[in-house]
Amino acid sequence: MDQDRLIQPPVITAQMLIRRPVAEVFQAFIDPAVTTKFWFTRSSGRLTPGTTVTWDWEMYGVSTVVVVKEVEENSRILAEWDAESPTQIEWRFLPGEGAATLVRVTESGFSGTADEAVTKATDSMGGFTMVLCACKALLEQGVLLNAVADAHPTGFDA
Repeated sequence: MDQDRLIQPPVITAQMLIRRPVAEVFQAFIDPAVTTKFWFTRSSGRLTPGTTVTWDWEMYGVSTVVVVKEVEENSRILAEWDAESPTQIEWRFLPGEGAATLVRVTESGFSGTADEAVTKATDSMGGFTMVLCACKALLEQGVLLNAVADAHPTGFDA
């Protein structure tokens, strides 16, 4: 058996229940005025169908280009990012009982060797889980976790 060949490329899913109405949670992801409080530090614009935006994480000196494929108001966002090795990301916003929303993020299309694809997928799942927790803290409690900025602090040995 070939150790460097994936039988099926990885697909990751991260999800979190956020106890806020679906419209508010959806806006938190398409409106950079909100998203910059829990994920990236700067964006060139809102997520609307057919747009291309740049997201920056200034604390790390990195950015990514996001191509928005589809937006279904209060329901779904489909995008592609990372021009060098693009993956597809789908956010689903599922209304629950009361004022609760289940946010489900699925990413697919990881490329490279088997080890590279699995590493990228694992890193992505951890990242999206952290982002969803930070969004939950902001929308439910008004707390800025700084989780993304604090994930890789300077001054600590690896």
